[in-house]
Amino acid sequence: MQTLIGLWYYLLAGVLFALFGAIAHVSRAVFNVYPDRLSDKPLMDMAISDGYDANDWLFGTEYDEAGYYKLDSGRNLKIAVLSVLALGWGSMLFSTEIALAFVYSANEIGAWIGGLFIYRLSEARWW
Repeated sequence: MQTLIGLWYYLLAGVLFALFGAIAHVSRAVFNVYPDRLSDKPLMDMAISDGYDANDWLFGTEYDEAGYYKLDSGRNLKIAVLSVLALGWGSMLFSTEIALAFVYSANEIGAWIGGLFIYRLSEARWW
């Protein structure tokens, strides 16, 4: 039984981490003022650009012709979601305190939403 409860929290965390990864992908594409790629040479871009690093070169992040991060790239979305998912689950697996903090937060938020729902039902006027 405890294994199923723990699995449920990890699945909930996975959904939230995937959502955070998608938000990070959109944020990087939309709020990027300066282009990440300034030349065709990856080592030169790593040295002079703030947005381009070794992870982008290693994973093959896609950029448009002007050097900006591509919003409509499925590969970029997959990289962002999987990296946040791996970092989140990895931190929960290697640190019991982080996992317990997530469980406590999920329980408190769930209780708050449930209490709010019950309150709204009790205050509703049915006729």
